[in-house]
Amino acid sequence: MKVAYLVNQYPGISHTFVRREIAALERAGLTVRRYAVRPSRQAVIADEDKAEASRTRYILRTPIMQLAGDILASIAAAPISSARAFALAVKLGWRSEAGLARHLVYFAEAAALARWMRRERLAHVHAHFGTNSASVAMLAARIGGAGFSMTVHGPEEFDKPGLIGLPEKIRASRFTAGVSCFGMSQLRRLVGPECWERIKIVRCGVEKTFYEGRETRAPSADQFVCVGRLCEQKGQLTLVEAAALLKERGRRFAITLVGDGEMRGAIEAAIARRGVADRVRIGGWRTPDEVRASIEGARALILPSYAEGLPVSIMEAFSLARPVISTYIAGIPELVIPGENGWLVPAGDAEALANAIAAALDAPDADIRAKGEAGRARVAAQHDIDAIARELKALFAPYEAAA
Repeated sequence: MKVAYLVNQYPGISHTFVRREIAALERAGLTVRRYAVRPSRQAVIADEDKAEASRTRYILRTPIMQLAGDILASIAAAPISSARAFALAVKLGWRSEAGLARHLVYFAEAAALARWMRRERLAHVHAHFGTNSASVAMLAARIGGAGFSMTVHGPEEFDKPGLIGLPEKIRASRFTAGVSCFGMSQLRRLVGPECWERIKIVRCGVEKTFYEGRETRAPSADQFVCVGRLCEQKGQLTLVEAAALLKERGRRFAITLVGDGEMRGAIEAAIARRGVADRVRIGGWRTPDEVRASIEGARALILPSYAEGLPVSIMEAFSLARPVISTYIAGIPELVIPGENGWLVPAGDAEALANAIAAALDAPDADIRAKGEAGRARVAAQHDIDAIARELKALFAPYEAAA
């Protein structure tokens, strides 16, 4: 069985979950052809991502004459379905935030992808994210007579569903996956109940090699880690405020922000302004091995998010037997259970976040270990990537005969 995977930018340092999913599908016996619109704008620093980049075909890296030839050949091979796809691109473009011109570009990219899929005898394309990659995949499937599905992660897609044509994409899909119950509920809001059957929960996961066979280290006395892109959604500015409150109380601790992003300057300014440079530092992007080491060296993971899907960093922390401090938003409460495997606080509440960090500092090491082990059991039960791949393979299976 063969399927195509399409991501806008791939591989990216924050898209480890896509690489894990593809690898697990291949272990389950599928052949996955990787496509992307363009290479990631993030640095490709991990060996795993470098290898993945070599396996990926990029639409916008194709020589222009070859790309033009593929587009024209695709349209000539299926003029009626191409015309219908063109009409759909125009319809979506008129009322989208991207505009008509960009949707005509999506149509051209889709025509090239449809040609490549036909050559490879790929009868189904799956897109990650419900934004432009899903637009291109949906149009390519329409041109080539293939099937189309997508995984919608959030939160961006839920902020502007009408502007990215998300309801139309759900209706056009063979199935649409949400990564949590919360995600599934948000997708159901966009379409009528007659479409709900095609909305599935397909969670992200962690491979056993990430954590099995590793000796569980004793929890650090006062080190914490926050893993994620430095952006408004992740709430790192609230974490800086909480750190300032804890310092005022005379508490000893250290927090490392693993990641980078558009808000780095604002976060650095807040660290300086609140006088917590001796407590909070920005570590930048790390390889998967370095992220794992950072989590293992911490007492707990902190993720003070304002908006999310369901963060993979929480799954990784739990798999390494570290409890989590996070917020009551989106799919997070489906994984973090207060009193069992971590602490939850209202998003944006710096005092509540400071109190939760203080509670983690004051908790006996045995309690920290118990919470971490409870988190590990929860991830093993719900987020084993190989079990998830088998579920996803079953969703692809009805379309195998068409290949």
